[in-house]
Amino acid sequence: MDKPANGKGTTCYKVVLTGGPCGGKTTGQARLCTFFENMGWKVFRVPETASVLLSGGIKFSDLSEEEAVKFQENLLKTMIQIENTFFELGKSCNRNCLIICDRGAMDASAFITKEKWEHIMKDNHWNNVELRDNRYNQIIHMVSAAKGAEEFYSIEDHSCRSEGVELARELDSNAAASWVGHPYFDVIDNSTDFEGKIRRMIGSVCHKIGIDTGDRLLKNARKLKFLVKGPLPSDSVFPPFQDFEVIHNYLQSNSPNQVRLRKRGQKGHYSYIHTVRRQNQPGGQIIEVKTQITHRDYINLLTQKDNSHFTIYKKRRCFIYNNQYFQLDIYQEPTHPRCRGLILLETYSTLNEVNLKETLPTFLKIEKEVTGNPGYSMFNLSLREDWKTSKKFCFYTPGPQDIPTHDAGHEITNSQGGGLPNGLDCKKVLKMNGHTDVKGKECNGKA
Repeated sequence: MDKPANGKGTTCYKVVLTGGPCGGKTTGQARLCTFFENMGWKVFRVPETASVLLSGGIKFSDLSEEEAVKFQENLLKTMIQIENTFFELGKSCNRNCLIICDRGAMDASAFITKEKWEHIMKDNHWNNVELRDNRYNQIIHMVSAAKGAEEFYSIEDHSCRSEGVELARELDSNAAASWVGHPYFDVIDNSTDFEGKIRRMIGSVCHKIGIDTGDRLLKNARKLKFLVKGPLPSDSVFPPFQDFEVIHNYLQSNSPNQVRLRKRGQKGHYSYIHTVRRQNQPGGQIIEVKTQITHRDYINLLTQKDNSHFTIYKKRRCFIYNNQYFQLDIYQEPTHPRCRGLILLETYSTLNEVNLKETLPTFLKIEKEVTGNPGYSMFNLSLREDWKTSKKFCFYTPGPQDIPTHDAGHEITNSQGGGLPNGLDCKKVLKMNGHTDVKGKECNGKA
């Protein structure tokens, strides 16, 4: 995420509104704009480049395959230039600024083959990590009414829309797949009425930025973690996915705070995140501050590596299933024996327990939910010491009720302090992930 763009400490936050036909994108943009303007923010709205060009008389059906590919390439060049104009204005703005992009760079990839997209990337010296992961702070996919709200699907009020329901569903899936892999990707489905859908969309932006909306918007989104039994099924069983190489290193810090670095990327292109986890905050909160850094900063900070922790290597697979965005972390060698074969599935959801179970991937062998279980905390998993004797074992991790948010440049997770899951006291013996007799020396900094 971008750091404050100038010395005045203001925020410039860039969000992409994308989705399938008749998903509520136009209404959502207007409502999001009004909401933030009412809070005193400056809001810029980047127009949809495709609509601008198509309104000039271009029809896809009239284009040859070669012309269609060239059109997408020129569309992308035009989009990037238009966006950059607004991004520069946002950086120089003397107050907090929200930039709403009506679709973004990766949407163009939904209309051509993967091979042709890669060819465009190569010819223009672009890569997916820069265009997808580093360019925007957040991606919001508004699911088409053709998926779950068919009675409301209409093409009457859109001059550039002519899709039937089946085609709309296909276009929606393709648009969503093009953004799979972005670290902050929210899918807003049709599980509520339209007003609820818009509120969830606005709420997701507010939560990511770190704005307290009181009771005006829904706030029951929570992070969930599940233990998956291997081996995994073949790649062909998965829906469209993106795989990433992820490397975590913990840095030296004053207890009970935690500091870590994350390197994440594909095909030799990476993004870098510096995270500070501050415990014992007022009200028993745990706050995480995440900042995107440069490769040079990453290399310099690695010199502060905490040698009491192993480096964590993962393959992270991102995919959408049942309109729910999932991240599958597959731990890789070299690693501590406790992590060998470990596979964890994570998602954010507002669904209740019963409905959530219906959305979980049926092609995975999910053993149990481990949300909040310190035995599956990455900090603890990376410890070199045996948990039975370690004084660094962290007993509290955020529970399922926690709502993760991040501001423009930072991610803030507000968590209520407390003991172990299920009411266990931090000083009592706990059996976790194959270890027993773990006696707590410290819990949230308290003996």
